[in-house]
Amino acid sequence: MEKWLYVMTIKKGKTFNKVTKAVITRHVENLRKLDNEGKLELCGPFKGYPGVAGMVIFKTASYEEAEELCKQEPLVSEGFATYTLASLQVANKENNYLL
Repeated sequence: MEKWLYVMTIKKGKTFNKVTKAVITRHVENLRKLDNEGKLELCGPFKGYPGVAGMVIFKTASYEEAEELCKQEPLVSEGFATYTLASLQVANKENNYLL
């Protein structure tokens, strides 16, 4: 059975340098909610990758569901960042690395 994850890359917008602790708190609260719902696989900030703030990897039933979650991300919905979303087909021992 194919397994897919959805990778949100959070890109810094023109006003990203105006992000406040309150915005980051809402961002973290959103991550906690996603984790509690079982929709968060992995997330974190990037260091040394100009223009990119970080990424979130979603475990959702569809690309469309992941895209809705991207739009709800406070950094995006409040205009501090944009995003790209990519589908990642999981390759692992269980599926012989897609061989």
